[in-house]
Amino acid sequence: MARIMRLPRAAELGQVTTILAGVVGALVTAVPTAAASTAAATYPAAGGGRGQAPPVARMVDYVSLGDSYSSGVGTGIYDPASGNCARSPLSYPPLWASEHHPASFRFVACSGATTSDVRGSQITALDPSTDLVTITVGGNDAGFGPVLRTCTVAASDRVCIAAVDAAEYFARSELPGRLSRTYAAIRAAAPNARVIVLGYPRLFDLAPGCADPLAPNLTRRAKLNEGADVIDGVIYKTVVQQPGFEFVDVRNRFDGHGVCSAEPWINGPSTPAAVGPYHPTQQGYRDGYLTALDATSAGDVAAA
Repeated sequence: MARIMRLPRAAELGQVTTILAGVVGALVTAVPTAAASTAAATYPAAGGGRGQAPPVARMVDYVSLGDSYSSGVGTGIYDPASGNCARSPLSYPPLWASEHHPASFRFVACSGATTSDVRGSQITALDPSTDLVTITVGGNDAGFGPVLRTCTVAASDRVCIAAVDAAEYFARSELPGRLSRTYAAIRAAAPNARVIVLGYPRLFDLAPGCADPLAPNLTRRAKLNEGADVIDGVIYKTVVQQPGFEFVDVRNRFDGHGVCSAEPWINGPSTPAAVGPYHPTQQGYRDGYLTALDATSAGDVAAA
């Protein structure tokens, strides 16, 4: 069984650019190499406030693919064997597996992964016996992490808005093709699987003020949320064209729980880099992502 360790808190962060360095895919954390350490991992059941969901009626072979919003960056607890992929037992895939007891579970999501990384180093976890696949991917392709960095340190709102506009243009023009190729590769490797593509939350609450002193101002937060909506919209439009694929929108689950809210489920920019700024908290993975996945798959995956 994999040994779980708690990462030490990062040293005092003196500059915003240091806090946000290496961020990718709407994530502000040290970006690992996406192709590294993609071996599957299995974790014990994790505790938490949610009641245990009943096992699904038919045992399934489940594979989790994707980026750090699937690997679990933001929880602050990672399997050391996963290296820079930063896989956490408190992310939604191992939590789902601990609730539903699939016949097998392979966890190859990796922080920093792009669509190309999924095709190049994660697809090998799939085979014709795979029944269920979950994935988050696309944010890193659109470069939304550097956009976040720009919007945090830019001298003017105009610079931030231009950076988000550029990411939105890329998402609309280039991302559909990248996603389609990735989804086609998943289908070819796992022809019998039900594939559930989860989206990204809006990162920010739009309260006038913010307890995190490093958070972007209201204008920039609203623009960044718009960018997240564009990426989710592109993912949705691409997913619905794929037979056997479905899109799970998590934005409503996170409403009222973004950065600057009274009860955030997303770590703010002042969160230590070792934990994962701009990623879901432990509660965000449990009550945001896992709850959304349960609502879609827990009751009817056996019929897939």
